[in-house]
Amino acid sequence: MEADAKQQRHHAILDATERILARSPDFHANVADVAHEAGLAKGTVYLYFRSKEELLLAVHERSIDGFFRALTARLEGERAVAIDDILALTRLHMVDPPLFLPLAARCFGTMGEGASAEVVTAFKDRMAERLQRAGAALERHFPQLAAGGGVALLRHSYALILGLWHMSGAFARAGCASGFDAEDNRTSAQRYCGDLDSALRALWEGAAGHPPAVPRQR
Repeated sequence: MEADAKQQRHHAILDATERILARSPDFHANVADVAHEAGLAKGTVYLYFRSKEELLLAVHERSIDGFFRALTARLEGERAVAIDDILALTRLHMVDPPLFLPLAARCFGTMGEGASAEVVTAFKDRMAERLQRAGAALERHFPQLAAGGGVALLRHSYALILGLWHMSGAFARAGCASGFDAEDNRTSAQRYCGDLDSALRALWEGAAGHPPAVPRQR
């Protein structure tokens, strides 16, 4: 029961952080505000996360874990997978949610500054495991990919998503599926989403081609 209670508090802290970030125009959250939002003592939050940066990294990892869970479930199913399926999942989990891109940029820009080496290393190890599993499953569906090509394609896709977002400016904070207050933000978001769809499709078609009707077995 104690383990369940800890898990519930862990998620409550992450949920509270997400709510604060969603309300903040600069996507900032401090530990005191998170504790108040979660109905916990500030010291309790520090029992789970030793710094604000570690807390934000955990929020980001929960989001990206949702993408990989959906992706591997789709890839490890019996039905054939098309590039459109991959792009739809990418947009659903990474592009449309308003918090994903600004939080990803912040975490990777300051990962080594406020988070301990132990936490950063553990995060990277878990990411490597997710990439390896999803990459191997991709290679079963897309025979054009050589060994290791699935991981490389996922890495390149992420770099493209984040790189284009940086180049597009602050408008993307609102996400492609969200409402926009200003017309220029709306136009810029539409341009970003269109550019990203075209770029990702070109990347995937060039690297993976089109899968067979039935994925190959290994």
